Amino acid sequence: MSILIYAESAPDASGGKFKKVAFELASYAKKVAESLGTTVTAITINAGDVSELSNYGVDKVLKVNNDKLSGFTAKAYADAIKQAAQKENAQIIVLSSTTDSLYLAPLVSVALEAGFASNVVGLPVSISPFQVKRTAFSNKAFNTTEIATAIKVLSISKNSYGIFENASSLTQEDFNPTIDDADFGVKVVSVEKASGKVTIADADIVVSAGRGLKGPENWGMVEELASVLGAATACSKPVSDLGWRSHGEHVGQTGKPVAANLYIAIGISGAIQHIAGINSSKVKVVINTDAEAPFFKVADYGIVGDAFEIVPKLIEKLKAFKANN
Repeated sequence: MSILIYAESAPDASGGKFKKVAFELASYAKKVAESLGTTVTAITINAGDVSELSNYGVDKVLKVNNDKLSGFTAKAYADAIKQAAQKENAQIIVLSSTTDSLYLAPLVSVALEAGFASNVVGLPVSISPFQVKRTAFSNKAFNTTEIATAIKVLSISKNSYGIFENASSLTQEDFNPTIDDADFGVKVVSVEKASGKVTIADADIVVSAGRGLKGPENWGMVEELASVLGAATACSKPVSDLGWRSHGEHVGQTGKPVAANLYIAIGISGAIQHIAGINSSKVKVVINTDAEAPFFKVADYGIVGDAFEIVPKLIEKLKAFKANN
């Protein structure tokens, strides 16, 4: 029962570097492989140097380099992953829960006639029968799902397992899957890229703000706090609707889901859609003047007070701490 992962990498413009989720998938797959007495193979698509994957337990890499795949096309990528799984006789295929992989997972599952479990948050509860723990009801509950098919596809929630070094001896192989022109019914027209900032998808820490900041001119302190913490900036839906921040920063159930290690919400009351989208974050800190704000009910730490007084003091303390450590 071999294990195949899709190791996602950034676009060619950034040198094809692996995303953080690639190392989390490798760490997860290696642990499962050890319990099964098998190995981990990764498929990469237009990636750069793949040797780093060996630090996290990958034994073999199938390297796909194809100009046709320079832009993400779900059907073509899914076809490549399917062919890699068949080549390696993989019984378990592990994908992440990034935007791209959420498109890929059902396509790969159908192509391989495999059972599919999304939002997996831990190692298999049982190997025989094969059962995994998943989140349900917008991260408000958990369930245990059994996959009875011979081939299984798992989608791992970001930051749910972690990254662990586990060095292995790596074999690299060029892989040239057959790509059908029919796979390109949907084409990438343009890509908007954020530069010089930590992306929400890769961030361990996210600093988010809402209408409590009163206007876009006050976002400087949010960006400064994020800079000190090495965090990504985000916002609530009303803020992006008002045009204070781009829609790419909108997090929540109707925006980008967040599963950060630390989520700081400033001036956000906590509508149910927002909370559902960030509920997978491990530690939630809320700063709000309204002690009755719904966000406080789910917060790990809450500060009732004026953000315009609290955030500058927090920045000052963090800078002093970093200077002395």
